[in-house]
Amino acid sequence: MKKYFITALLALIVFSANAQEKKVSWINNVKLSGYGITEYQYSGQDGAKSNSFNLRLARISLDGRILQDFYWKAQIQFNGNTSTLGSSPKVVDLFSEWQKFDFFRIKIGQFKNPFTFENPMHPIDQGFIGYGQVVQKLAGFSDRAGGHSSNGRDIGLQFQGDFLKNAKGRNLLHYQIGVFNGQGINVKDVDEQKNIIGGVWVMPVAGMRLGAFGWTGSYARKGTWSDEADGATHTGIRKLQQRRYAFSAEYVADDWTFRSEYAHSTGLAFAKALNNTDDATSTNCNLSTNGDQAQGVYALVIAPIIKNKFHAKARYDMFQPSGDASKQKTVYEAGLDYEFHHNFEISGIYAFVNDHSLAKHNYNMIDVQVSFRF
Repeated sequence: MKKYFITALLALIVFSANAQEKKVSWINNVKLSGYGITEYQYSGQDGAKSNSFNLRLARISLDGRILQDFYWKAQIQFNGNTSTLGSSPKVVDLFSEWQKFDFFRIKIGQFKNPFTFENPMHPIDQGFIGYGQVVQKLAGFSDRAGGHSSNGRDIGLQFQGDFLKNAKGRNLLHYQIGVFNGQGINVKDVDEQKNIIGGVWVMPVAGMRLGAFGWTGSYARKGTWSDEADGATHTGIRKLQQRRYAFSAEYVADDWTFRSEYAHSTGLAFAKALNNTDDATSTNCNLSTNGDQAQGVYALVIAPIIKNKFHAKARYDMFQPSGDASKQKTVYEAGLDYEFHHNFEISGIYAFVNDHSLAKHNYNMIDVQVSFRF
């Protein structure tokens, strides 16, 4: 499989070079770009201590325009773990979008779920060890319903736009709504029920966004499970309805960033997360003991010490996988980052973790990431 991904990537690169050289009239602005993140991480979790250098991820993408009105993008991810469905290499983005009008655009393919502000952010610009727990679990990364690692993405069709300009020509309102398979990246629909995900936000002053999001649909597997009531064995498609909502606020100005998001989910989850379509988890349809409620919130600040160069940062990050404090995990983070150049950054974070699902709740983490882009 790796061979085919790499071959496809090389073909895309050659195509990009040829397009630039020949200046094809109907396709233009073809651009090759990418980034990588290397990492050192220490974790003091009791029974699972670790101290390792890691290759967090690398991505290479091509994007461009066709006939001015159509934008397209293809992106492949590589990382250090290559044994599961969430491993590399894998296609993370492959879509096209009609962009003739700012107030109405149509996107089709595989791309980010339109849920929360943080989900579509660049991993380097997000600013911390990783995305907030509530975003990872409820926006389609390692989804709490049991889905495979999907980097916040799915396959579908989306409408979006910006409108209601003020006197300075700045749009005050944004909307986005999409229809998706509900199974994550690179996987066909299973139960024929689509997910409907959308959001709307207002931008009353420059740099500020206030948004609300909704999600309704299902996550499904075809396999075998034991009935929770009588223990009888069933085989077929098991569909778990999912209902989610989120509220988001952000203010970015003069190199300061303030952001907070809350999200809530109603819906059962499978006991085992899907890791590989060829192993037992792919057909294990038994349910998790976490129940049908989950919620979380994060709040963060990134403050300039030297504007556009050196920053201090802090984040409060809490998630309740069972909807109450019995398994609550809270992470308190503080750190610094330094940008040698917009394309090269070092970030260091200290985190204190309080995890009620563990026998020993508290442990420390240290994470240092070196990031580059081209």
